[in-house]
Amino acid sequence: MTPARVSIGPVVQIALDVPLDQCFDFLAPGATAQDIGQLAVVPFGKRKTTGVILGVANTSTLDPAQLKPVDRVMRDVPAFAPRDLALMRFLAGYYQHPLGQVLMSCLPPALRNERAPVAVAALVTRHVALSPAGEAFDAASLPTRAIAQRRVLQALQVRPETRAALVVSIPGAAQALKALTQKGLVKMDVVAPTIPDPLDAASTLSPALIPAQSTAVNRIRENLDRFRTFLLFGITGSGKSEVYLQSVAACLARGRQALILVPEVHLTPQLAARFRIRFPGVHMAVLHSHAASRERLKDWLAAQAGHARIVLGTRLAVTTPMPELGLIIVDEEHDTSFKQQEGLRYSARDAAVYRGSLAACPVVLGSATPSLESWRNAQPDGESDGRYELLTLPERAVPGAKLPAVRVINSAHEPQNEGLGGTLIAALKQRLARREQSLVFINRRGFAPALVCAQCAWMPECGHCSARMVFHRGQSPNRPDHPGRLHCHHCGETRPVPTHCGDCGSVELAPLGRGTQRVEETLAGLFPAARVARLDRDAARAKGVATRIFAEAAAGDVDILVGTQMLSKGHDFPNLTLVGVLNADDAMFSADFRAPERLFAQLVQVAGRAGRAGLPGEVLIQTRFPTHPLYAAVCAQDYPGFAKLQDDERRLAGLPPHAALALLRVEGRKPGEAMKAAKAAATLARALTEARGKVHIHDALPAALAKKGGWERAQVLVQSPSRTALHRLLAPWRAVLAAELPRQVRWALDVDPMEV
Repeated sequence: MTPARVSIGPVVQIALDVPLDQCFDFLAPGATAQDIGQLAVVPFGKRKTTGVILGVANTSTLDPAQLKPVDRVMRDVPAFAPRDLALMRFLAGYYQHPLGQVLMSCLPPALRNERAPVAVAALVTRHVALSPAGEAFDAASLPTRAIAQRRVLQALQVRPETRAALVVSIPGAAQALKALTQKGLVKMDVVAPTIPDPLDAASTLSPALIPAQSTAVNRIRENLDRFRTFLLFGITGSGKSEVYLQSVAACLARGRQALILVPEVHLTPQLAARFRIRFPGVHMAVLHSHAASRERLKDWLAAQAGHARIVLGTRLAVTTPMPELGLIIVDEEHDTSFKQQEGLRYSARDAAVYRGSLAACPVVLGSATPSLESWRNAQPDGESDGRYELLTLPERAVPGAKLPAVRVINSAHEPQNEGLGGTLIAALKQRLARREQSLVFINRRGFAPALVCAQCAWMPECGHCSARMVFHRGQSPNRPDHPGRLHCHHCGETRPVPTHCGDCGSVELAPLGRGTQRVEETLAGLFPAARVARLDRDAARAKGVATRIFAEAAAGDVDILVGTQMLSKGHDFPNLTLVGVLNADDAMFSADFRAPERLFAQLVQVAGRAGRAGLPGEVLIQTRFPTHPLYAAVCAQDYPGFAKLQDDERRLAGLPPHAALALLRVEGRKPGEAMKAAKAAATLARALTEARGKVHIHDALPAALAKKGGWERAQVLVQSPSRTALHRLLAPWRAVLAAELPRQVRWALDVDPMEV
């Protein structure tokens, strides 16, 4: 029975950062419907916390005596607009996550606590002037002790000032301004920065487009006033970035804002630099998790106020409020980095498409190797009905530049020097002799994947995860003899390198396999005169290292680059003509059904670094399976052919894009706890599915990484050919899980998981 509502005056319903699907009622005298979307600080338990006002009423189902008053409504902090709230509600509903947590996760960290008004006030430029009453007021009539107030009034009689200038020049000005404002003697207004004409920014810098680029730009321009999703399928080096730039110029010319998403932080500096060169007079905000808290807040507020006309960032930028949004671009749309793997497990690519529909603006998804889901949506057949419009860039934009020749090398038939075959070594020598650059790609960081005992084959394992420790050679130039450390790449645990075997006591421990460090060391030994640079997550951890290496490579100051997928996309090195790929087979034989798709994309992307500026490029892929169809498709640079093979396999197996998936992930501290809870969850789901459509509940299984960070992990996969049927199950299932699963286990639903 629904509790009766009691009329008691203004009551606000506030969504809080708690794992509950409900809002909380608080008394808020003076609150109106205009406060919906506003942040508010409220007492919650023994603490104060921040939430978002989602409703205002004059009644509540609670006893008036139980209602606590709002501490304050943060009217100095801009409110979420109705369209922003609609996006948050979609994310909460589709990805099965509490709305309060969704809202708070989309805010910059500086806005998530009760000091948010202080943080905002420090960034907002306020113009201070005398009010009419202040102009008529005699400052000498103030009390003798009101020295700061008198000095502020005297300064403002000369000319208006910014609040910041007054605070710096007059001791005690901050408190004086507050007192003078309360007396009605001064007024403060936010100064809106002048929005420059984007076309003042040297439009003559735009290069001439090749026909395919021109067609793509024209189609996007023609749809700038309506929602339309475009899949921009362009081979590597085909000039997708130029299509983005000219589309953004058209968007800005219409007085709208543009949002550009990139998959990884290290791609933002290069793309941001290109946009700043093209649009030097346009305010651009750059948003990603590595940005300093103050700068991130400043850029977020500029975007929300409409001052930032271009917003460029990683997946977290997709929810940035933009009142005049007119274009969304998702670069490298296939990249798995667009899927959040914890908390709100959303896809920024899919959220961008939904956001485009809310804003009635076009969305451009760009890639040389589109995800199968996007490719399927762009096929004009009965199943997808051309949901996306396909725009194709089939040739490289630089005159004379062609796709590199790709060859597979049977590594079983060649002598190896620490994983480098004879053919690859000879090709590296040729490039060095011709003063050309090479890239050696191995998607495994560290020195070696493991240490192994020569006597009993013992290998050190992480104490918190079901994974082996990875051997990292010492990095310090002051300690070249440092033995290094063992690292767990899952939980981050490190420990010293053991001096003897943990089982038999033997001191014969040797590195097994190879990572980027070992390849770098081998290349330095083979080519002592060559300038070798390594770039992976370990090297890029130091501030500025990635930017420096990219700049040196682009300037020709590096002969051989060694790295992981950080080097595989988004970078142009004009003198790079050779790419060598090591250990590609490791990624092929995975239990994850998406592994071939990811490997194909990775190989095509890294191959595309070669031969981009007219010099002929060559790619050598070392493999023990040279006749595998995947490698044949890579050699032919035939994405459509590869996509058809994968699509046919997925259709037969009932997998995406021909089915919808959700994965329940369960974690427990005690042995067997997670599996027991996962089995119970599967039973609960089966009881619900009898009346909820065509959904298959798989048996509970251990996760691929059965233990991580001390938590045992289990999972339940839910599969359905109907997305509607799947979602009819998820909400009631989540409600039952919240009520029935033990409190000591952690669990989360992952809708459209990237790994199963």
